[in-house]
Amino acid sequence: MKYINKKLTIEKINLQKIANKFGTPFYSYSYSKMKENINSFKRNFKSISPLICFAVKSNTNINIIREIKKFGLGADVVSLGELMMALKAGINPNKIVFSGVGKKSNEISFAIDKKILLINAESLSEIKEINRLAKIKSRKIRIGVRLNPNTDAKTLSQISTGKKENKFGVNKDTFYEIINYCKNSKNIDLKCLSVHIGSQILDNRPYEKMLKIVSQILKKTNHKFEFIDLGGGMGISYSDKNKKLNYKKYNSAILKFLRKHKVKIIFEPGRSIIGNTGTLVTKVIYIKDSGRKKFIILDAAMNDLMRPALYGAFHKTLAVTKSEKKSKKPYEFVGPICESTDKFITLKKFQELKEKDLIAICDVGAYGMSLSSNYNLRLKPIELLIKGSKIKVIRKRQKYKDLI
Repeated sequence: MKYINKKLTIEKINLQKIANKFGTPFYSYSYSKMKENINSFKRNFKSISPLICFAVKSNTNINIIREIKKFGLGADVVSLGELMMALKAGINPNKIVFSGVGKKSNEISFAIDKKILLINAESLSEIKEINRLAKIKSRKIRIGVRLNPNTDAKTLSQISTGKKENKFGVNKDTFYEIINYCKNSKNIDLKCLSVHIGSQILDNRPYEKMLKIVSQILKKTNHKFEFIDLGGGMGISYSDKNKKLNYKKYNSAILKFLRKHKVKIIFEPGRSIIGNTGTLVTKVIYIKDSGRKKFIILDAAMNDLMRPALYGAFHKTLAVTKSEKKSKKPYEFVGPICESTDKFITLKKFQELKEKDLIAICDVGAYGMSLSSNYNLRLKPIELLIKGSKIKVIRKRQKYKDLI
């Protein structure tokens, strides 16, 4: 996005014009940014030729997944719904990895029937259930086991997944027990060691530590793994203060790892592919002066974008029409929902606003719409894909007759 004649523009289209046509709030995604992100990811890891499985949980729009599929990516899914969505979007089953700590029997059974690449199990109990279902179906099932490497990703505590106090994966002792269990099973083919230490990671050092731990564990077992699934978690720059993840150093660490272990690498990126492609555009309904600050009451709310309320996450916030005149009081951008946490950001030095002005909340492509809800029986917004000067509706705005 950039300002052209003081109007915020995505690709070749003025956001004000989009709002005039489709109303607010709306999500828009930049196709060119998505393409750039995918090609950049591929280029950074070209030397290791990984299987890249898009983390569907980050953005579940079928039209987005279809576009991503055209670049040859697979899918990382964590529920039956996501698996069905990935298949409907045309993702090759042999490029689908099914992760998650609590897969039910019907979800496992469906995954077995669809012959996906891997079911990444996260407990011995889950593997026993996979084994039971595989016996019934007279199948030998490819699985991975998610190791909890007890590695601090130095990210938000709410999105850390690789420490021993987190619910994800198994510890080293259980991991070795699982290997022995799989050796004695005719229906389980243990193909993959999986790790995923968190999300929004901007420092390559936790990844390097994780690789050392995985390497040590591989040396202690004689089991031959075909895949090492390194998960995703690569962060993006939500603010100018964020440093960028050094992909070059991460790639070098993986190359060093591969010199010792002949395996195929799997990645599960989500945010790094789709995060900075998305913008939520919302209208100022009312401005309320509370004395020390002004509440900017928007027509978007925490049901449309949960991350600030859920994590205290920062999203760059811009006026769609630029002005040099500054507000004399801090602005607190809030939504209409009956919760005190229904607020997006407080800014001390923002341009002066008036009612009916448009606001753009940036970098919402990941965990924006996928975390949205109908809380307060609010309608979910329309989603648009912007490709040059073309606008494609990729999800219609909800209607009350659909909701009630």
